[in-house]
Amino acid sequence: MITADQVEFSAIRAQGPGGQNVNKVSSAVHLRFDIGASVLPEHIKERLLALRDQRITKDGVVVLKAQQSRSQEANKEDALRRLQELIDSVAVLPPVRRATRPTRSAQRKRLDGKARDGERKQLRGKVSF
Repeated sequence: MITADQVEFSAIRAQGPGGQNVNKVSSAVHLRFDIGASVLPEHIKERLLALRDQRITKDGVVVLKAQQSRSQEANKEDALRRLQELIDSVAVLPPVRRATRPTRSAQRKRLDGKARDGERKQLRGKVSF
């Protein structure tokens, strides 16, 4: 679980419609999380850095922008939740694939199908008398 002391928040002005409130209140939040300096296990750090995600910089810093809410606190919670989802997505290891071979009957079916297709295509040629 990521805590607020492992991330750096900076308040910025939100974009989009909202009247004067948008122009005078810094309610949007930029979250910065340094993967290398974090307390995450090494295998999760490696998988995070291997992600081809535009939110992760070349220096290994995750940058998230949250501006859905008019409340800065709600935007901080939203950014932390999204960061946790990103970390959880790489924490689950994909199942190990074991190489298998097709069964004899599957090979036979495949070759029979190929022979049938070849016979059908033979009939498409010119008719000779």
